[in-house]
Amino acid sequence: MTLPPLSLYIHVPWCIRKCPYCDFNSHKADANLPEAEYIDALLTDLDRDLIWVQGRDIQSIFFGGGTPSLLSATAYERLFVGLQQRLTFAADIEITLEANPGTFEAEKFSAYRKLGINRLSIGIQSFHPEHLQGLGRVHDRDQALRAIELAKLAGFDNFNLDLMHGLPNQTIDQALADLNQALSFNPNHLSWYQLTIEPNTEFYKRPPTLPEDDTLWDIQEAGLTLLQQNGYEHYEISAFSKPGKQARHNVNYWQFGDYLGIGAGAHGKITLADSGEIFRTQKTRLPKDYLNPDTLRATAVEPIIDQDIGLECLMNALRLKEGISIKDFEERTGLLLSAVAEPIKRAQKLGLLHMNNRIYASDKGQQYLNNLLSLFLTEEE
Repeated sequence: MTLPPLSLYIHVPWCIRKCPYCDFNSHKADANLPEAEYIDALLTDLDRDLIWVQGRDIQSIFFGGGTPSLLSATAYERLFVGLQQRLTFAADIEITLEANPGTFEAEKFSAYRKLGINRLSIGIQSFHPEHLQGLGRVHDRDQALRAIELAKLAGFDNFNLDLMHGLPNQTIDQALADLNQALSFNPNHLSWYQLTIEPNTEFYKRPPTLPEDDTLWDIQEAGLTLLQQNGYEHYEISAFSKPGKQARHNVNYWQFGDYLGIGAGAHGKITLADSGEIFRTQKTRLPKDYLNPDTLRATAVEPIIDQDIGLECLMNALRLKEGISIKDFEERTGLLLSAVAEPIKRAQKLGLLHMNNRIYASDKGQQYLNNLLSLFLTEEE
């Protein structure tokens, strides 16, 4: 079996404070972060997962959170030494770190760049003071603008700006003003997505008033037009990039690649070369438990059963405009395409899916992606 590309996800679970819309594994940071202890725990965690590397180079690394930019450059320097002692980095490796404007320091970010971190994902969300406050963000408009400038000054010519739309009381003009402000910095990549209310969040307990559906639709249509006019490819449902600047780490997820996941609450997905078995991993969620050397960090190792593998692969890949090649589908699932023939036929009949040497959503399928994906979860009646 040909093994898929391998990436590494590293979770940093602390934030200055928890945002009311956030359902990620993040926890309010104490005054003194246990940086050294956490780096020790990450490397011990990785040591246990090294058997799943199976001779592959690491194609991408993503530091997610939480707020990874809370950690010092000294902590990352020590972590990188440990990573490079244990893993082989691809020559063109993409290394992304999520950063929030309230944690930007010029000296720190220059040091990050020198360590080899070559891509930032900056959590702006909005440039509008009222919306930033409503989202519980710790930064203001000026800090957001300054953060982007500092990133560029530190040598980051490859960065993503994270923006939300459909915010409480947001008008079309305000949403487009946010987008235009982001575009003025000419980022290589934009994540532009609608606010959704998720369970286990403050917004779920006390829902804010969101714009009407017609307004949400108008924002989406006008924003897509604006992004296209500025040379951005809409390559994934909420991701836009300049040509050749897709987020390689995320594309590996969506195309059913493998990834090691280390850190509190981190998820991984691994294919075994000898048996072709595919399984997912999840690590202990709470930082205090993760830092406890007596706690087993791999809290779950769950095989993906054969009848679900093809469906899982396509439910990820169809988020991408280009979908997935039939060759990659068969190599990465160990299945023939006939295993998902029925839902594919149903999707084609409805005009939601195209297939040649690739399987990909039609324009209609992209517009009604949830309807398309649901076909891979239900049996034909």
